[in-house]
Amino acid sequence: MSRDCKELEAWMEGKKLVSLAYILTTSFPKKELSGLTNQVRRIATSVPLNIAEGYERRTSKDDALQFLHTAQESLYELETKFCIALDQEYVSNVNFEMISKKILLSKKLISGFINYYKKTENEKFRTII
Repeated sequence: MSRDCKELEAWMEGKKLVSLAYILTTSFPKKELSGLTNQVRRIATSVPLNIAEGYERRTSKDDALQFLHTAQESLYELETKFCIALDQEYVSNVNFEMISKKILLSKKLISGFINYYKKTENEKFRTII
């Protein structure tokens, strides 16, 4: 297992997701700057932040899993916010599909990470990282 969260594929993909979310929200209307634009950027940013926090929780498997679940929940929220953006025509179908694929990939990677942690026995958990 990696010694640094920055080596994790889930974290790296999470950062790519943040970059894409920032790029796509630049085309949102200015009236949304403190609304949907800000919400999308904040929730996207929370994905790699929670992955990092969960990974660094070497003392508690339950804490680590909670942060990973929060990252996963953020992806569902981000997906919904982009559905709203699509409905409002703030994002094109092509860009919506692009972000949806990134979100799906992140969901799969985080689910794999969660499953890995769940299978790890508590006494071994502190030593796997």
